[in-house]
Amino acid sequence: MSTSTAVPAPLAITMGDPAGIGPEIVVKAFRDSPDLVRGAFVAGDVGCMRRAASILAGPGAPALPVAVIDEVSQAWSVPAGCVPVLQVVDAVPDLALGQVSAAAGRAAGDAVTWAARAAMAGDISAIVTAPLHKEALSAAGFDFPGHTELLQSEAARHLGRSVDDVPVRMMLANDELRTVLVSIHVSLRSAIDAVTFDGVLQTLRITHEALSRALGRAPRIAVAGLNPHAGEGGLFGSEEQAIIAPAIDAAVGEGIAASGPYAPDTVFMRARKGEFDAVIAMYHDQGLIPVKYLGVEKGVNVTLGLPLVRTSPDHGTAFDLAGTGRADAASLLEAIRVARALVRAA
Repeated sequence: MSTSTAVPAPLAITMGDPAGIGPEIVVKAFRDSPDLVRGAFVAGDVGCMRRAASILAGPGAPALPVAVIDEVSQAWSVPAGCVPVLQVVDAVPDLALGQVSAAAGRAAGDAVTWAARAAMAGDISAIVTAPLHKEALSAAGFDFPGHTELLQSEAARHLGRSVDDVPVRMMLANDELRTVLVSIHVSLRSAIDAVTFDGVLQTLRITHEALSRALGRAPRIAVAGLNPHAGEGGLFGSEEQAIIAPAIDAAVGEGIAASGPYAPDTVFMRARKGEFDAVIAMYHDQGLIPVKYLGVEKGVNVTLGLPLVRTSPDHGTAFDLAGTGRADAASLLEAIRVARALVRAA
């Protein structure tokens, strides 16, 4: 059901893996930042969210109320101090916290699938995804290594295209640094094979388009090399000369403010100092380590290239913390802030 045009579409926060910290950090967000989450709701399971609220309340203390809503538009009418939840998955059985289970993976994956379809239908303004567990997702039968690929598949289905015709990229960002990845969840050996002319050029195009909207101007994009010292003129590898530099030249020819390839051990520091707006990294860990080193609590994962806004905290399910009430909701709150900013910029 579409919301009224007089009221902005609500924002959906998927609960994540119910055996992890997702439900707890979502409850903390509603408890600690009521103004930020106004007009947002949880897409997930009511029972899981009530259990998380009880965990955070402690023995004998009243839990934050969980308000059951029947449609997304009701998110705006829920008073502050409540957690609005729309039941979008089958009721989740009583699961052991901190353990991989197919039931938890199914609930987490179904919530994301529902949210993706609601966003593309225009019923919600954006998706903020709490962490899911990739092993649990696989155990539930989802043939995706994570959120990004699942959302890409849903977008392709909605648009009537093949997955290859809906290219997406992962961007990790905080107040100091943005990195965008050429490849995502693949082995390191496969990631090297993914460094192709088309892959690098496509990443530059997607980054330029997304950040131009977000910044209101053309972004300055640095490209990291694949090899130490960006290949040192071919001494340590030829990918920079044969693949990466030609892709950068092609992007510049299209009006994209790209430069490089730069030595990957220094380019992130240069971007942090303000020389660049974003760095294109050749593979997952090359780009994520610098952002996460600056503080996981500050990082936000943004999926670029989707026909919807999706952000996520820059951490996983933290099974070791599940049920303790100690999980930090800071990254989730940042993800909500970024999602709202991206919606305004769209």
